[in-house]
Amino acid sequence: MTDLLGTEPAHLDAKVWGMDVPTYCMLLHISLFAYYFTGIGFIAPIIMWAVNKDRNTRIDAHGRVVLNWIISSMIYLAVIVPLCFVLIGLPLFFIWWVCSVIFTIVGAVKASDGELWAYPLSIPFFRQPVR
Repeated sequence: MTDLLGTEPAHLDAKVWGMDVPTYCMLLHISLFAYYFTGIGFIAPIIMWAVNKDRNTRIDAHGRVVLNWIISSMIYLAVIVPLCFVLIGLPLFFIWWVCSVIFTIVGAVKASDGELWAYPLSIPFFRQPVR
């Protein structure tokens, strides 16, 4: 399958942590579940991206998408949590949670197919580098 991000030099397509790059990118997206269920699990995707972003442009691109969602998600939660005291926040929190799970699954599936998918509603703090 042709990669939407372009081709990599042979030495950059090597295995990362014993996995091929699409599998690693898929796990980068799936690691967001640690964030959703623990609240502090955002550290795992940040470490996965920071350690290997210079090894492969695909890892860097997927990491930027995930980090954009983490920061956007924290902003949304900062607004939603206080609204829980006036009851409108409870349905908003449920909607946020459902969207987060769906976006993560779709991003992981697309990453395993070698595609880059930007999460809807994500604020682009980390833009993709221009080639």
